[in-house]
Amino acid sequence: MNDKQLVTQALAAVLDGALNETALANLLETPKQSEMGDLAFPAFSLAKTLRKAPQVIAAEIAERLSTVGFEKVVAVGPYVNFFLDKAATTTAVLSDILRQGSDYGTVAQTGENIAIDLSSPNIAKPFSIGHLRSTVIGDALAKIYQKIGYHPIKINHLGDWGKQFGMLIVAYQKYGDEAAVRQNPISELLKLYVRINAEAETDPTIDEAARDWFLKLETGDPEALALWQWFRDESLVEFDRIYTELGVEFDSMNGEAFYNDKMAEIIDILEAKHLLTLSEGATVVELEGFEHPALIKKSDGATLYITRDLAAALYRKRTYKFVKSLYVVGQEQSGHFKQLKAVLEKMDYDWSDDIEHVPFGLVTRAGKKLSTRKGNVILLEPTIHEAISRAQAQIDAKNPDLPNKAAVAHAVGVGAIKFYDLKNERLNGYDFNLEDMVSFEGETGPYVQYAHARIQSILRKADFQPAEVAGLDLSLKDAESWEIIKLLQTFSEFVARAARTFEPSVIAKYVINLAQAFNKYYAHTRILDDNADRPARLALSYATGVVLKESLRLLGVEAPSEM
Repeated sequence: MNDKQLVTQALAAVLDGALNETALANLLETPKQSEMGDLAFPAFSLAKTLRKAPQVIAAEIAERLSTVGFEKVVAVGPYVNFFLDKAATTTAVLSDILRQGSDYGTVAQTGENIAIDLSSPNIAKPFSIGHLRSTVIGDALAKIYQKIGYHPIKINHLGDWGKQFGMLIVAYQKYGDEAAVRQNPISELLKLYVRINAEAETDPTIDEAARDWFLKLETGDPEALALWQWFRDESLVEFDRIYTELGVEFDSMNGEAFYNDKMAEIIDILEAKHLLTLSEGATVVELEGFEHPALIKKSDGATLYITRDLAAALYRKRTYKFVKSLYVVGQEQSGHFKQLKAVLEKMDYDWSDDIEHVPFGLVTRAGKKLSTRKGNVILLEPTIHEAISRAQAQIDAKNPDLPNKAAVAHAVGVGAIKFYDLKNERLNGYDFNLEDMVSFEGETGPYVQYAHARIQSILRKADFQPAEVAGLDLSLKDAESWEIIKLLQTFSEFVARAARTFEPSVIAKYVINLAQAFNKYYAHTRILDDNADRPARLALSYATGVVLKESLRLLGVEAPSEM
């Protein structure tokens, strides 16, 4: 039983059904000052029912409550403040983590599938910082959902179809040099793409030619398909290299092209349900409450994103039998996913309710939006290498004799980029600043990693073994250790909240707070001194290390044992 359950059960016992335990738990607050208690119940909601002033109700509740499990319970104005039994709680929390290790906070497996659409870069374009958000947010959500008992299925829905490939074919045929492309494929293709888009702004025939080439691609023209396949193969080589650097893997790499032969069924279903109408030569589904209908086919017969996404949604439901399907895609696509759900609902698929768009804000540079089309991008691969180099320089300065510096620098550099992204609430964008990301000070990944490494150093010096303290009284009385215990105890609550809100930043902020709490404890406590508190202090350090490492793992960040 956790402390919220202890408090809600105690309150329920004296309130005679005025509020149930769920309602009571939702009302509980954490006082801003620890001297005001660990949990507080505001009595305002009972004033109308009991026809008494909240402060009177609070005083009566405090007088009637049993103090079993609490150091004391006091009424302070309209609040009932609970002071937990620190000794019992500390021993219980530390014993749980000592016994469970990295499984602490894990929920029993249900095996239900959650499909997660993430990353989804466009082929023939370099992997930029703009693609990072979808990749790391989706990967973190997969790990978080696995922690609470689900089976995540990570799908990289590659952008390998659409009119942009018609545009690229036009550019290649107009300006391309096969030898140059083969020598440096992605950068050369990017130059071609930027050049042709700039020209298309003043030459409408280019856009028309691009549409024609994409239509050829859809109808199986050999020349168009051969160029497309070449561009795709070269792109995947680069993508695979970057995903290896990031430590991200996928269960499916089926991109948009995979659904090219599956869209006919969607159109047949829409026709059978009399949902298709013609509008200015295009085939659409009219949707109430939307400014525009869902455009299923253009007047030239070419399909669009939504046609392929409808086919993908149906395929994923049949293949994975998901209980939830997440699309980790930028917030500028919110209208598209609202239309997708609306069309699926009109097709009488009740599982349309299980589809969730998980939007996120933009990464900017000096406050300006990045754009591949305009050539204003921050390429991810050189950024990763620069982050690793900066991490290496700091490690050289702090610990020049570290034996595995290259591996640690890689973990710190890559982890810094991921963590900086994930600590931001996903709907908030952020301005890219590599120096801030890789700093060992402040609310950064390296700061948390360093706290974990410091703990491992302490445990090595003590030759600490968890089994040695099993069954001992692990109670501590200082305020700094109590702040850590309260955070450790609520770990599973933060994991559940992150899953419920699709928000990895909940975990990132939690682990920053935990690292800060331990560093404060370390600054005021001689952990290795040989006295009666040494076993409990080492157990507290070990438990903090376990949860720091597991929190970082949920974010896809490594936790080196030395730095």
